[in-house]
Amino acid sequence: MKRFGIGMLLCLISSMFLFQPARADEGLLDGLLSTTGIEVSGDVAFNSLYMWRGIMLDGDAVVQPGFYVTSPESKLGRIKVGIWFNHDLQNKDTCKSSEVDYLFDYTYSFSSVDLSTGFTYYDFPDAEPDGSPRGFSREVYGGITFTKLPLSPAIYYYYDFGRKVDGGGEGSYTVLNLSHSIPFTVSKYALSLDLSGHVGFNNKQYYSGKGGDAALGAGVTIPLLKNLSCKPNINYTIPWGNISDKSNGNQKNRLYGGVYLSYAF
Repeated sequence: MKRFGIGMLLCLISSMFLFQPARADEGLLDGLLSTTGIEVSGDVAFNSLYMWRGIMLDGDAVVQPGFYVTSPESKLGRIKVGIWFNHDLQNKDTCKSSEVDYLFDYTYSFSSVDLSTGFTYYDFPDAEPDGSPRGFSREVYGGITFTKLPLSPAIYYYYDFGRKVDGGGEGSYTVLNLSHSIPFTVSKYALSLDLSGHVGFNNKQYYSGKGGDAALGAGVTIPLLKNLSCKPNINYTIPWGNISDKSNGNQKNRLYGGVYLSYAF
């Protein structure tokens, strides 16, 4: 819990720094970033509950901040590292969903496709699997995004090799993601209607047997400052197979919403 609290505090402080309006007299950090091409970004989401791959991890409202550093585009591809958190805003149920994710991603872009691979270390400070002081897991993934096709289809495969006795998933998840943005203008402000959807297949990841989920989402991106945007959104998710089995996951269809804020230098 101490590690989570320190990490959460650092991320929130970083987000507060990032979300400051740009000044005419940009400082040393701004100059360094513009010279090197490195992108520093932050985001924070407020959601009515915590959904993950068709699984409701927490029925309470949650806050989910993140902080990321991305290398510039080059002939060798680009690297992104980051840290992401989940934290309860309420205590209406018995779920404890505190989480810290440490992220690494490598992406190489061709003319019409992006190839990505990466690693995520999951830290679950509140979990006590099999009497251990905390839970954790590790996951590798690979994916391809077709950047020139309608709906920008992306297929990703995730393999969690963390042991279930440690709180790990010990299984795989394959997903097809689709998205489309429709720009429009309101009183000279450029907004966009962002539509998304996915269909995922779960092979024993955190569950016995096989199942999956499908989801649809819609949001409106609203520019607030030069590099700061806000996106209120609504989502509907449908689990199927063993994930929705009452004797296994007992998950069900859920409608939830939230607000997403993002900033990038």
